[in-house]
Amino acid sequence: MALDLAELPTCTRCRLAETRQRVVVGTGPSDPVVMIVGEAPGRTEDEGGEPFIGRSGNLFFRLLREEVGLVRDQCFVTNTVKCRPPENRTPAADELEACRPWLRAQLQSVQPRAVLTLGAVAAREVLGLSESMGSIHGRVVTIGGGPAMATYHPAAVLRTPSLAQVVRADLRVLRALLAPA
Repeated sequence: MALDLAELPTCTRCRLAETRQRVVVGTGPSDPVVMIVGEAPGRTEDEGGEPFIGRSGNLFFRLLREEVGLVRDQCFVTNTVKCRPPENRTPAADELEACRPWLRAQLQSVQPRAVLTLGAVAAREVLGLSESMGSIHGRVVTIGGGPAMATYHPAAVLRTPSLAQVVRADLRVLRALLAPA
């Protein structure tokens, strides 16, 4: 049975529904250049109702613009789980499982030219890559017939500024994937 994405804003499939302010569905055009998938909404996103609108998002979209030439409006932006875990903890296995059908429905609905995951949780959920970020970042895989890759979450860059150069290099790989043949 297919999910109706219109029902996502009222989802109560897991315990995160009890503590969230709102479901952070995802935003972007129906025909994005890139689908960006993070781990989970943070406090700012839970309050604002959109993914990646805090410090991490501002940093990421600046790097994306500088390295790839894309702006947020050209991307569909979402997370593996759609509700903020308490204290910004990593989503639990049952929470990821509850949101997995929503994420799959979004991937099928949006059909981006490429997918970029931010952080290990998103890489595992979307790309099926379970090694460390140091091993998998920048590696191109195919999902749904299109290219996809992982890079570090911008929150990691805020904690460890030297990772910005790694993310920039990964974004240059993305730029090459998107270049006309």
